[in-house]
Order: sequence, then structure tokens, then C-alpha cells
Amino acid sequence: MTIGQELQIFDHWFIIHFTENNGMAFGFEFGGNMGKIFLSLFRIAALIGIGWYIYILSRKKTHTLLIVSLSMIMAGALGNIIDSLFYGMIFNNSFGQVATLFPADGGYSSFLHGRVVDMFYFPVIHTHFPSWSPLWPKEEFIFFRPIFNISDSSITTGVFLILIFQKKLFRQSERIGSFTSQDNVEQTSHIDEHV
Repeated sequence: MTIGQELQIFDHWFIIHFTENNGMAFGFEFGGNMGKIFLSLFRIAALIGIGWYIYILSRKKTHTLLIVSLSMIMAGALGNIIDSLFYGMIFNNSFGQVATLFPADGGYSSFLHGRVVDMFYFPVIHTHFPSWSPLWPKEEFIFFRPIFNISDSSITTGVFLILIFQKKLFRQSERIGSFTSQDNVEQTSHIDEHV
């Protein structure tokens, strides 16, 4: 597929729309060339931090849903990082043509400057604002407008699971931490009695 090419799956509300995203999730961008490098390095640092946090949580008796949610965020970040790091090095431009894998002239960009491939588009509601609307009268309104990929979905699902179940997830973690501290105090006092 070339940039902008579409394949309608279910009528007009589920479309495969091939696009390449320079920035963050759902097409948000900032900072041009330096912003792209910063975003790529931030993704790598975040991936390492999340991986370390998952390792620490897995050593404790942490709620499985928290580990699964964080793993979904990490997997999504990894997918976008792989595109960002290498996609531009191994494909040529997709504008007006189908991209070629390992082109003879090299890719369209260098390391850390690749674009992330997005493809899912769900314009479930496609209408116009009413003429009497104080904001944007008669302008087009599409919900859900952003085009995204599986990695974005994984990150979003992981974040929503943590937000929805935060009381349950973090209350159990706090209880485990307090039980561990209390057990250590009891074990220390028990040892002191025998000495």
C-alpha cells in the first residue's frame, strides 16, 4: 500500500488506512528533527524503566493484572521503538509508491529517524456540527479521527486497565509491602527473644 491508500473492512467505520507517523501515538508530533531524536531516546529510556519496574514487581507478590498492564505498555512501546529506530533505514519512501524493503539506494532516513506505521482508522461517527453551534458551525466532525496501530492499542489498553483498577491494584501492593515490613519486625523481635 502507498501512503493514504485505504481498504474498507466494515462499511465506512473500520478502515485500513496506511500512513506513516513521525511523532507519538495517534499522530501527535513535536519538535521537528530534534524532537524525533528526543522522542526515540525517551521511548528507549521509558522501555528500560518499565522493564526494570516489571522485574521488581514480579519478584514481589504483586497483582497479576498490574504486571500484565505494564507488560502491554512495554510491548506497545517496543513495537513503536522498532519502527522508529529501523523502519527508515530498511524501507524507501511510500509516497506515491509501494515501499521497497532494503532498496539499493538505502532507506529514506537514518537511525532514530524512522516513521511509525499506523493503519487502523475507525471513523464511527461522521457528521457536521449544527449551524447554530457557537463553536465550529457546519464544520466536519469525525469520531474517532486518529489513525493508530496495534502498539498504540496495547499502550492505551494497558494505561486504561491501570486507571480503571488502580484502587484494587495498588491497595494490594501497599498491603503486601506493609505485611512484609511487619513480618520483618516480628522476625527480628522473635530472634531477639531467643538471643
